[in-house]
Amino acid sequence: MPNPWDVGSARLLESLGFSALATTSSGHAATLGRLDQHVTRDELLIHAEALSAAVSVPLNVDAEYCFADNVAGVAETVLLIGATGAAGCSIEDFNPTSLAIDPMDLATERVAVAANAARQAGLVLTARAENHLRGVNDLDNTIARLCAYRDAGAEVVFAPGLSDLSEIGRVVTELGIPLNVLLRANGPSVSALGAVGVRRVSTGGSLSRASFGALKAAALELLQFGTATFARDAIPSSELEVVFGQKPGRSD
Repeated sequence: MPNPWDVGSARLLESLGFSALATTSSGHAATLGRLDQHVTRDELLIHAEALSAAVSVPLNVDAEYCFADNVAGVAETVLLIGATGAAGCSIEDFNPTSLAIDPMDLATERVAVAANAARQAGLVLTARAENHLRGVNDLDNTIARLCAYRDAGAEVVFAPGLSDLSEIGRVVTELGIPLNVLLRANGPSVSALGAVGVRRVSTGGSLSRASFGALKAAALELLQFGTATFARDAIPSSELEVVFGQKPGRSD
């Protein structure tokens, strides 16, 4: 389940054969020239609606902390995401205001409220434990959190940052519901993850950053050498015409 960052990347990924997509908060923020967690809820909703309308495959929405410090706001955000045409959304336990991971009881309460709203909206809820992205490498605590989130109604769980295959396998075994894993450059492959029971794999902001990396390399070539060999790796205009459903035209 790769993560497009705009309508064009979403349509390209769908055309390549992926059966589901997910937004990326960091990739979306980058399109606006911002860092992760610096997008407003209204901006996210517009983004989610645009991507949902652009593709025919299910779209999961990265809703971060659900843009709310109180449970009423969590429910409202989930219901609003449901109105965008998305198929699912996520909630995480890292509070961007306090810059800390919520206590487990508070995080579990927020997941329960989000799960109830998700059922009303017809969304699949993914609950995220952010320990391993925030320097808390306590697998037992991560599993305890994910179990609590599962029991609170989450249908999928996610602990981004896990990369050890044996630890991932342990989470799969102990949770008993679909686990999402973030694909990492030096981590296990999709096939290896599937072999230990992982049901869903996403890319986070890495595809977006890869595109920025390609742009940076191309721009530096242009700036330093005045050449455009980077164009050899560009996707042909004819392919984009097929993906975007446009008639053949200019290719400059």
